[in-house]
Amino acid sequence: MVFRIIRANYAFFLPYLLLLIVVGVLQLTRSQEQLMQWVNVRNAPAADEVFPYVTYLGDGVFFVLVCLLLAINNRRIGLMAFASFALSSLVSLFLKQVVFSDSLRPLKTFEHSTYQYHIIKGLDIHSYNSFPSGHTTSAFALFGMLALLDERKGRGWFFLVIAALTGYSRVYLFQHFVEDAYVGSTIGTVSTVVVYLLMYRWVAQDQKKGRPTV
Repeated sequence: MVFRIIRANYAFFLPYLLLLIVVGVLQLTRSQEQLMQWVNVRNAPAADEVFPYVTYLGDGVFFVLVCLLLAINNRRIGLMAFASFALSSLVSLFLKQVVFSDSLRPLKTFEHSTYQYHIIKGLDIHSYNSFPSGHTTSAFALFGMLALLDERKGRGWFFLVIAALTGYSRVYLFQHFVEDAYVGSTIGTVSTVVVYLLMYRWVAQDQKKGRPTV
């Protein structure tokens, strides 16, 4: 069943697999500090303006808002999306607050570094609970779910790009390391697939009754 879902949504999962491989190899061959510097040096005034807004696509409030909008169209789909939000958030929070509660964010880790990091002025940057990235987790859970629900499967890459940009924004904004976003993306994606597997038959009952999906 899992492989059937992946095949049906190849436009999302195939480029995501390639992204996991490429970023995974980079993490095996480069340190987190090197990866952070690689991203940090590629800054631009336009990006400084845009990414603080892009990162809100991974905010829990935005996720819940989308769930409510989906529920207006179809109550069961809205509940399924909310279940994905709940599962991914709980896993992320458990890892953050319990398992890796002492993980430092880049700002704290590099506070004595001689390297001149680019930091956006006026941005509220956190220092603790770095691993994993909660915003990236939510972004991949949300846009992964939207890709699964979209009847036009060829648009899956579009949802992946949005989720990936949200994850990238967390590193660009100096809020997280690459590994934080990397693991967050897997938590979000796996959570959505699990919820979809558990609930899609229940949602399909509404579709058989002629109720709208998305």
